[in-house]
Amino acid sequence: MTLISAPRRRLIQGVAAAVALPSSFAALAQAPARQFRIGHQKGYLTLLKGRGTLEKRLQPLGVSVKWTEFTAGPVQLEALNVGSIDFGDVGEAPPIFAQAAGAPLAYVGATVPRPQAEAVLVPKGSAIKTVAELKGKKIALNKGSNVHYFIVKLAEKHGLAYSDLNLVYLPPADARAAFEKGSVDAWVIWDPFLAAAEQSLEARILANATGVVGNRAYYFSSLDYVARNADVLAIAIEEINKVDTWGAAHRNELAAELAALWGLPKPVAELAQARTAYGTAPITKPSWPSSSRLPTPSSRSS
Repeated sequence: MTLISAPRRRLIQGVAAAVALPSSFAALAQAPARQFRIGHQKGYLTLLKGRGTLEKRLQPLGVSVKWTEFTAGPVQLEALNVGSIDFGDVGEAPPIFAQAAGAPLAYVGATVPRPQAEAVLVPKGSAIKTVAELKGKKIALNKGSNVHYFIVKLAEKHGLAYSDLNLVYLPPADARAAFEKGSVDAWVIWDPFLAAAEQSLEARILANATGVVGNRAYYFSSLDYVARNADVLAIAIEEINKVDTWGAAHRNELAAELAALWGLPKPVAELAQARTAYGTAPITKPSWPSSSRLPTPSSRSS
């Protein structure tokens, strides 16, 4: 057995450490950067995507942004539940179903109320004049969506039971076709489909959500993502509100952008955004993830 002197041992250890440094730096350089995976529908989040301002704000934090487009809020919530996205936008009703199914969902932001942006439509020549007259009539709507919640609350307000509603579950494109052909008596829908039907079909609004439901849009994330990335989410809500603030002050330009985004005539976009209130604020209570209960829409900060 050969004994190594203390000075020689220190020399060997120093050389070994120096040799190991490059591999340590390489491992550090290869460490995964933070990601922010955003689900969005064609709307205000899409406008934020086009501006690129969120990416610029997050770049100094080492956060990369990935955008995925969805057709509706409930699909985004499914994606959140399986870990495919970290953030998205949705209406009032879908998150309730998601939480009931055990989704690890957290509300992180909310818009101001927009009750005029959803309504019950009837054909131009319809004999239906009051909400009470919807009893037994075929009503088209998107199942589990904001308008589903709206029609339930509207019926309650006008003395109708849920069993009085003859609901026909159809996505917006199919519902419009059925409405246009006269296969249904009424259609519960939101903008811009609402504005498009008013202008191209001369459909009549029987009732909107004013005084019935708030019709806010909510921004959501997962409890786990909130716990690890509160700074990212705070920046996202700030940037969304900047788009809202700009839109409120530049409605003509906003209508042009939305018309191009939706593939609709500009007058349709103008009608839709004219009845839209603008403003988005963070939801700060209850704190994440220390709360023992899941958040509710009423937790929105003022």
